[in-house]
Amino acid sequence: MTISTPIHPSELRHLLREDPETRVLDVRTGAEFESAHIEGSFNVPLDLLAEQVRHVADVEHPVVLVCQSGGRATTAHAKLHEAGKTNLRVLEGGMGAWLAAGGDVVRGQEKWSLERQVRGVAGGIVLVSILASLVFPKLRFVAGGIGAGLTFSALTDTCTMGELLSKLHYNRGPVCNLDRVLDEMTAEAA
Repeated sequence: MTISTPIHPSELRHLLREDPETRVLDVRTGAEFESAHIEGSFNVPLDLLAEQVRHVADVEHPVVLVCQSGGRATTAHAKLHEAGKTNLRVLEGGMGAWLAAGGDVVRGQEKWSLERQVRGVAGGIVLVSILASLVFPKLRFVAGGIGAGLTFSALTDTCTMGELLSKLHYNRGPVCNLDRVLDEMTAEAA
């Protein structure tokens, strides 16, 4: 397993000012990216990156990977490193940490982050199944199943519910044109 090299938000701000060759690659869903993203960053959602990892790994510029909290960016780091990309960093704490540190963002139409959606769906299922178990006792096992799924998610640093929710139209946002993104990422800084 590859260990990603984190970069603190203040260090990234400094790096972006000092090194115009650095590229920021946001692996969140298109809708999350559309809500708020670091100015000048490129969006390649994690599922698309996984399908086209070899092309993205060929970008020669240093790349900083970003997601909402760091989990998806760490997954992207492992995939890119396995494909041969070495000059990679992961934004420590993701967009949450970037915003908390006062980082500038480009804002669009506000949408819930994927992590917030997972918490809402999981919590809603647990709440409804516990309340309904007062009438249908076996429904308590649904709440137990969600708890087991969340525990497995934490232990494996994966999230099946998040992957499923990312496929919803609400989370799609603009379609990523990977060829255009790669052209822009490989272009020389002005």
